[in-house]
Amino acid sequence: MTTEDTATALAGAPASTTAAHDTDPSPIPTAVGTDSFALTPPATAFSMAVTKRNGGREPVDLNKIVRAITRCSDGLHAIDPMRVATRTISGLYDGATTRELDELSIRTAALLTAEEPEYGRLAARLLAGVIEKEVAGIDINAFSQSVQRGHDLGLVNDRLLGFVQANARKLNDAIDNNLNQRFDYFGLRTLYDRYLLRHPKARTVIETPQQFFMRVACALSEDVSDALALYRRMAQLDYIPSSPTLFNAGTRHEQLSSCFLLDSPEDSLESIYRRYMDVAKLSKFSGGIGLSYTRIRSRGSLIRSTNGLSNGIVPWLKTLDASVAAVNQGGKRKGAACVYLEPWHADVEEFLELRDNTGDEARRTHNLNLANWIPDEFMRRVEADAPWSLFDPHTVPELTDLFGEAFDRAYAAAEAAGLAVRQIKARELYGRMMRTLAQTGNGWMNFKDKANRACNQTARAGNVVHLSNLCTEILEVTSQDETAVCNLGSINLSHHVEVYPEGAVHGEAGPASIGRFDFERLADTVRLAVRQLDRVIDLNFYPIDTARRANLKWRPVGLGTMGLQDVFFKLRLPFDSAPARVLSRKIAEEIYFHALSASNELALEHGRHPGFGETRAAHGELQFDAWGVVPDDAARWDALRARIREHGLRNSLLVAIAPTATIASIAGCYECIEPQVSNLFKRETLSGDFIVVNRYLVDELKALGLWTPELRDAIKVSEGSIQGIEAIPGPLRQVYRTAWELPMRSLIDMAAERGAFIDQSQSLNLFIESPSIGALSSMYMHAWKQGLKTTYYLRSRPATRIAKSTVSMPTPVAAVACSLENPESCEACQ
Repeated sequence: MTTEDTATALAGAPASTTAAHDTDPSPIPTAVGTDSFALTPPATAFSMAVTKRNGGREPVDLNKIVRAITRCSDGLHAIDPMRVATRTISGLYDGATTRELDELSIRTAALLTAEEPEYGRLAARLLAGVIEKEVAGIDINAFSQSVQRGHDLGLVNDRLLGFVQANARKLNDAIDNNLNQRFDYFGLRTLYDRYLLRHPKARTVIETPQQFFMRVACALSEDVSDALALYRRMAQLDYIPSSPTLFNAGTRHEQLSSCFLLDSPEDSLESIYRRYMDVAKLSKFSGGIGLSYTRIRSRGSLIRSTNGLSNGIVPWLKTLDASVAAVNQGGKRKGAACVYLEPWHADVEEFLELRDNTGDEARRTHNLNLANWIPDEFMRRVEADAPWSLFDPHTVPELTDLFGEAFDRAYAAAEAAGLAVRQIKARELYGRMMRTLAQTGNGWMNFKDKANRACNQTARAGNVVHLSNLCTEILEVTSQDETAVCNLGSINLSHHVEVYPEGAVHGEAGPASIGRFDFERLADTVRLAVRQLDRVIDLNFYPIDTARRANLKWRPVGLGTMGLQDVFFKLRLPFDSAPARVLSRKIAEEIYFHALSASNELALEHGRHPGFGETRAAHGELQFDAWGVVPDDAARWDALRARIREHGLRNSLLVAIAPTATIASIAGCYECIEPQVSNLFKRETLSGDFIVVNRYLVDELKALGLWTPELRDAIKVSEGSIQGIEAIPGPLRQVYRTAWELPMRSLIDMAAERGAFIDQSQSLNLFIESPSIGALSSMYMHAWKQGLKTTYYLRSRPATRIAKSTVSMPTPVAAVACSLENPESCEACQ
């Protein structure tokens, strides 16, 4: 689609152009034959002109608008392109720009998504067409021209340019713009707004989506065959690297890593300010920050050099809070950091108040996330209703670097020596943690001892995991000399399901598509992804030396997943059913096995990572051993274990399930391992507000003849839930439950089952519509007893979410809002 007036998604359509969207205005198009339409425009249309992108004006041609939208509708049989065309025409005024008309067409199609998901595909196609026009002067199939332009503008580095010039013909021939049709509007809009390279001054995009994927693939590959294989997987949306990799691959500053974990600064002014600078440098290039503060002395502690008393950690965190807000990653997304504190620190209660919405603003940090780093001894005392001692870390500095039995002994010895600042009931502090979670979603519960006992890097004494990262899926050792780094990417599990439509059975529950999960395809994707992630380590730009040192020693990567909910929908499995749980565990086991196998092969080719001798794997211990779990097919695991002991691993850590907040949007699947939050809702992002509808449910209801305006209104009134809609068969209601309707015990148990094959951790959100302290206390106690290493946000919902008076009208955005009480989402990892 190349005509000037083809609709695209560009911000800024005048409010007046949307006023008539709820009715189909004149002129009324009349179908003539199959592909053309005759329009009878109002008399005023003959005197109107539109302003083109080059500034020229030309008379309005209504048929041109219709033809452009109709072409983009090819193959989308469930939509009516004339609804979009007529509403676009209704927004015409003399002098209207083609950009405004493009935007109006896109927004109109996007708004109809709640009625018919295929309108989202139409909106994406319209956007793809104008992206091609915006990349003016370059053949959309000429990838090498795109890279040359990027280099001329100072955006693309010399290494990528040389690689592309040496292989231009093969790379140009491999570009497949037909793959743009795989995008939903939400995904392509996200890619357009935030990922495609833009002209430094004009701010127009200088590459198409397919050129973007090819640029990333070439930047991350050693030869053409590897680049083409990676391009195909990304362009098909089977596998997507993390956002920093997508932002920066092939650019002048290739900071490709996602997560950075910094040990607590030492208890000195110099160390604290050095850490501020470290955080700023890392955040500048899209890194998400995890930072411990457990070593910093508590309020009231004597400062011998001045004979004064310390103000504690809060003023230091207030300064960090302002710094994180100021370094906003070039406007691509907000700076983000999470601060970890152990619960024996005497300032822990003030720490838990940092995100409160009331109180002294000088003691609040609204830009920082908060996380508890909890030893088992604390949870045991909560369970026993025993006292808990709080210490000044200046008095007991050894506690920070101990875990397990060693920590327990040192903690008891400090109590016996009378070193505690004060004592409180463990349950009282635990209750305060629960209140923080209930009120803010923050103050995440993460378990120090399991994180250390099950970490491959902690075989040698002195190697300690002091914290997790911004999104709680990374667990690596840190020290004053080592800043932990991780490189992430996620497999779209929904593209690894083989469905057999011919086996569909239409019965009371609707169509039951019979299919299988394709583990052979999964193995291929895992091996390709591990090689790409390992390559990032050598290419990466490291803003600070301690990050370079740690990453080259340990070479950790975090291969994750997204689209687990899509898999269950495709196979028609309730999320917490026994078959779904078996499949979830099996997927995790296969990913871990093939990731280890790929890393072992890389060790044979390039050598084991320098820290291999300090790992548990060097002694034959794998992740599931720390969980007391026996994997399936023990013989193949024993053979792999032997190969690892003989040849080593290229990477100390391999698997981590990150939130995939943005890349799942690009891939068009549900996030990471999470259940859906609603069957119909509005999602708010930096790219705008988007209507999200469960297309799997819509397809099933269509097959049953139930997808009617009345049923759509019922789903809106029910806040995206179908549980109270008796017209929908019971088995379907089970499959399409939302996160609010699933027992959290099941989510925790599933996380533990797959956790035995995740050598880092997983970003596990938990969902309670109206949390109570008692329910939260039981839930997190169960998570600890199940052996989870980390948890993430507690999600809750406000009492009022949808303007139900609008449900009978064509769907406006406000009518389908299903917002979270705690809407933040980690985009620094993904």
